[in-house]
Amino acid sequence: MSATPDGDSPKLDGNEALVVNGVAINKLSGRDLDQLAAAVLEQRGYADIAAIIQSRSGGLVSGVQAQPPISSSDLVNRHLPRQKPTGDSPFDKPGISERVAGVLSDPSSKNSKEARDSRDSREPRSKPPQSSLTELGAATASQLLSDDPLNRQEAFRDLQAWVEGSLDMYKPEFRPLLFPMFVHFYLDLVQEGYLEGARMFMRRFYRYFSVNHRVVLDRLSALTMPIHVGQSDLARRYREEKYVVRLSKSGKDLLLGWLTDGVGGEDMGSGVGIMGGERAKAGRDQVLKVINNCLEFHVTSSHSLTISPNVWEESTGLITKLVPSKQPDGDGDILMTNGTAAEEYNASHPDLKLGLPGPEPALKEEVEKALQDDQMHGMQMANGLVPHPNAPDLRGLVQPPSNGHPVPTPADGPPMPPNFRIIDIKREVERVRDIRRRIKLDPTTFSAMERKEFSMNGFDQRQVTARQKALPSVCCFTFKDAPEGVSSATFSADSTLIAAGFSESYIRLWSTKGDKLRALRSDFDLSEVKDLREIKERHGTITRKLIGHSAPVYGLSFEPSGGAALPPRFLLSSSADSTARLWSLDTMTNVVAYRGHSKPVWDIEWSPRGIYFATGSRDNTARLWTSDRVSPLRIFAGHLSDVDCVKFHPNSLYLATGSSDTTCRLWDVQSGTCVRVFIGHQGPVTAMATSPDGKYLASAGEDLAINLWDLGTGKRVKKMTGHTATIYSLAFSQETSVLVSGGADWTVRCWDVKSAGGLATKTSAEDASLVDANGFAKKPTASGAEAPTEKEEDDNFVTRDLMETFPTKRTPIFNVQFTPRNLCLVAGCYQPPVGEVSFDRRV
Repeated sequence: MSATPDGDSPKLDGNEALVVNGVAINKLSGRDLDQLAAAVLEQRGYADIAAIIQSRSGGLVSGVQAQPPISSSDLVNRHLPRQKPTGDSPFDKPGISERVAGVLSDPSSKNSKEARDSRDSREPRSKPPQSSLTELGAATASQLLSDDPLNRQEAFRDLQAWVEGSLDMYKPEFRPLLFPMFVHFYLDLVQEGYLEGARMFMRRFYRYFSVNHRVVLDRLSALTMPIHVGQSDLARRYREEKYVVRLSKSGKDLLLGWLTDGVGGEDMGSGVGIMGGERAKAGRDQVLKVINNCLEFHVTSSHSLTISPNVWEESTGLITKLVPSKQPDGDGDILMTNGTAAEEYNASHPDLKLGLPGPEPALKEEVEKALQDDQMHGMQMANGLVPHPNAPDLRGLVQPPSNGHPVPTPADGPPMPPNFRIIDIKREVERVRDIRRRIKLDPTTFSAMERKEFSMNGFDQRQVTARQKALPSVCCFTFKDAPEGVSSATFSADSTLIAAGFSESYIRLWSTKGDKLRALRSDFDLSEVKDLREIKERHGTITRKLIGHSAPVYGLSFEPSGGAALPPRFLLSSSADSTARLWSLDTMTNVVAYRGHSKPVWDIEWSPRGIYFATGSRDNTARLWTSDRVSPLRIFAGHLSDVDCVKFHPNSLYLATGSSDTTCRLWDVQSGTCVRVFIGHQGPVTAMATSPDGKYLASAGEDLAINLWDLGTGKRVKKMTGHTATIYSLAFSQETSVLVSGGADWTVRCWDVKSAGGLATKTSAEDASLVDANGFAKKPTASGAEAPTEKEEDDNFVTRDLMETFPTKRTPIFNVQFTPRNLCLVAGCYQPPVGEVSFDRRV
């Protein structure tokens, strides 16, 4: 339906509608519109696209989708904004106002007829009609296409080509510039109404960022209307907060040189060193606009060659609110002298007491007596004689070895009961026995070269033996036929029980030994009870169901006070109903409900000695509780998004938290203050583990990377990659020599903690072409619904510290855990093939 002159046709200065060669644009033929569009594109430098349009006879170019229809007023207001005469505007020049006035009017109207008569009186009728807008002048054409959707695509492509054409020493430094530029260009396109242009922009560059930024990309893809940009928390954060990028002084100078003159950076495969032309200059102006408005440079005085490539990644992102920042200098840059903002924040705090305290003197004495009696009794039973004088003395194993850090005193930690119990003696005695019988894992016997040779043949007996010494035995417990959907799982410290939380808000318990579970009866007379065994159920069941939550159960933790010596008596759980609950394993009932969080509670964990526990929630806080109080003792606030996981330090003095704001933090349990900030992930942190020796923290995120952190310095030791889907769980071996991970890619992977790591090298050009800017395969990552094929996994770069990958059939691994003797227990829920009923970890 055509628009009437008095209805939809907007009026500008002089009540004249914009016309082209005396004809309203809504009356032009398809051929004339094509020629008009081609002329405008050619003016902006898109000669190849203009040639395609000019060569066709009419209609749309094959394969190009039309933009959504817009009203006449929207078109005029977008491309020809009204301006007051200033003398410098191109609209003030003679003849321009008549040519741009009233494009959308009907040619039969009075105003448009007068405009044609006025123009015809100044121009000879013999002059051939112009078929483009080039007569409007370069400045006017530039304004007409200042928000052209293709302009941003080409601007980003030029920046990408410059970065990839830089020297190798500068590439890790410049690559962090690309992602914020991509995000802001995409948000600009959506906000200005170029929805199809935004979709094309996302499709064109999605794979370049999909490995490290998949979560952000998926959230951005959901923003399909201008109103969405204003309503999205992610979009508002990118618009309102400066994106920090770290550069060296020489790197900054090179960037300014390219922005100013287009110098440096060869387009891949072209051999051209300077990208010139009006098109390229306009694109660099777009980049400069984003840099000035949305980026903040942290300039370091160190040379690029002296900084590890991973450090640039740690210094990049929306981190101005995560770590207190310095004030900028006169040029607007923040000068970093000693390292990243996180490193300087961590260095401002005193040394941490990360040592492992032994049992208190009275308890230690009792444990040594018990060990001596047990040792003498065992030898007499074996030989019938007195102990051999050279027999090993287990009493020396009671005190944990030193890790080189200060050991906290009892006054430094949270209050503990003044007197020890019988259960404490049994726990410490069993701990020493486990140390004595532990299988020691030594990855140094299985070098990277031997791993490669073993994967090729696997027949060399020496290599088989070295592999057995390096890798743990893995026992996998698989939940099958679980239509309710398993959302969490865990094992008890003595490995006798396994608990699983379900999306239908209940918990199930099983015995790993196959024993029946019996609870205490409630129908008894207390005065007649002499032994608790008398009131236990006579006939138990192989599984017990615990009902109390009203939403999916996302966190489970068995009480650790008995250690490996005794089965646990209590179980903690956390749920999306915003509560944590304490369950008695004697009565199989809910004892306490802890309320304090205002949103779903994602994780929960007991402290190593029991009594205290911690929770992490969607309300951006972690909380410290004690089992005998229903209100929290401490609230740890500072994260900008969900606290997804919590882990205690082995000495119970510190609590580590991982968040969807991509950071990990270490908190002092006593004071509630943050003493360490760890920045390096490019996605939400989904799993953490603290090493048994108290020196390291391992964290895994949705960026498919595992980071190893030194708790003493707060620095990242190394980055481990190899998983192809989200990582759900991490666990250290008892000697801190091996790290095991499990995730949604249906695998369990073993990593060498002590090795230097680093990406493996590929020499062929074909392999190199499959890798993106960050050294990962150019392909979308696998989701929990479909894991990658074996061929796709081979195409990914993995770090050299990956010792072994244990695949399952179709089982995402929710929990990995080491026993005191270094047996690795893992649990997951089997996923049926596509077309059958499937289960997801979190709904």
